[in-house]
Amino acid sequence: MRSPTRLLVFVCGSLATLALAACSGGTATSSPTAAGASPAGGSPAAGQAIDVTLQEWAVQPASESVAAGDVTFAVSNTGPEDEHEFVVLKTDLDAGDLPTDDTGAVDEEGEGITVIDEIEDIPVGETQDLSVALDAGHYVLLCNIYTEAEQEAHYTLGMRTNFTVE
Repeated sequence: MRSPTRLLVFVCGSLATLALAACSGGTATSSPTAAGASPAGGSPAAGQAIDVTLQEWAVQPASESVAAGDVTFAVSNTGPEDEHEFVVLKTDLDAGDLPTDDTGAVDEEGEGITVIDEIEDIPVGETQDLSVALDAGHYVLLCNIYTEAEQEAHYTLGMRTNFTVE
């Protein structure tokens, strides 16, 4: 049996956690759970959850489409070596046709694209969540890191995919 003090601490802690989750739309957070798993066995904070794997050199969502509304991307960087980022762009352009700069990275202010949100600098082996509200349309999911020392533009190396919101 829990003492009244322990029960009060448990309830207050749970309420604080729920309040933070409800107010966190459109932001990236670290996730101690496995990709796509929801904390404590409940449903995801946002309406729909999509697992996404980032690896050299691919962006692999578990599904190529989702219904319009609140979506939480559970983004796992499986490396094996490089840190990656996860960017959600709305565009009518194909994933391979986005405007790029001289390095081969996507010009995120280029004509025909709108940055919805992103998670920067996801270390190898880590999973982070990004919750966004998405309208129907065509999107591109990508990693837009450019590594000066290696002269590598992750987008140019294939870290991009088309994504549909219906």
